[in-house]
Amino acid sequence: MVRCGLIGAGIGASLSPALHQTEAAHQGLDLSYTLFDRDRAPGAALDQAQRGGFAGVNVTHPFKQQVIPLLDQLSPQARAIGAVNTVVFRAGRRYGYNTDAYGFTESFRTQLPDAATGHVVQLGAGGAGAACAYALLGLGAGRLTVVDPDPDRLSSLAAAPFAGPERLAFAGPERLAFAGPERLPELVATTDGIVNASPVGMHSHPGSPVPAGLLHGGLWVADIVYLPVDTELLRTARAAGARAAGGAAMCAFQAAAAFELFTGRAPGTARMLRHVADLIGAPHEHDHHPHP
Repeated sequence: MVRCGLIGAGIGASLSPALHQTEAAHQGLDLSYTLFDRDRAPGAALDQAQRGGFAGVNVTHPFKQQVIPLLDQLSPQARAIGAVNTVVFRAGRRYGYNTDAYGFTESFRTQLPDAATGHVVQLGAGGAGAACAYALLGLGAGRLTVVDPDPDRLSSLAAAPFAGPERLAFAGPERLAFAGPERLPELVATTDGIVNASPVGMHSHPGSPVPAGLLHGGLWVADIVYLPVDTELLRTARAAGARAAGGAAMCAFQAAAAFELFTGRAPGTARMLRHVADLIGAPHEHDHHPHP
């Protein structure tokens, strides 16, 4: 029996149990996936999972950064991003990983393979935003401006190892900038594309982070929100003639990478992509993509 789970707040509608348990069944594995729905610090749930013999847990909003001091070791990517979404228990130690960056990278390559990335505007500087920013720079974005209404979140991202004083070579100050939402009109006017890495657009956070009047047909838009399938941002972007991609593929790719960390088995990524699409009622667009 492989035991794993998810620690987060308001996670009752998570697709993770179905994704992991169904993929395990396809591979002949007995796997259980438990939700630890918490609105406070994640330490108690982490302790409970480790004591219970879990292989590991996923970590989601709002704990991707809070969980780091509770871990023994971080993967190089998780350390660079400053956020963890997967914890693996091995020999009494806790190892932190970030599969969000991989998930975003693969979903972007699959859905927007030829998108221009001279200047990209990203909404959201939280844990998911840190992973997306890291991924966008790795994908070759010439300039990335991260927009968030919370100065503390912007400061935290600016201090992340890949962005701050220990920045990786690809994240110099000429490539990464930060701004408040009051600058959106001027930024969108000069950008190739927009990434929504904020929770705005989810059922619990309705609306759009970008006023509809700023969107136009020369843009591409990627939204990491996958429920609802068609967020207000995606609908208004398509209505303006922009290319638009939702968050289902990122959800599947990051889950596939976590599944491999938990089980040691290579996942059927194309199968997981189809499963996510079925669960949320999205079209099957990525059946050809193999696990790397």
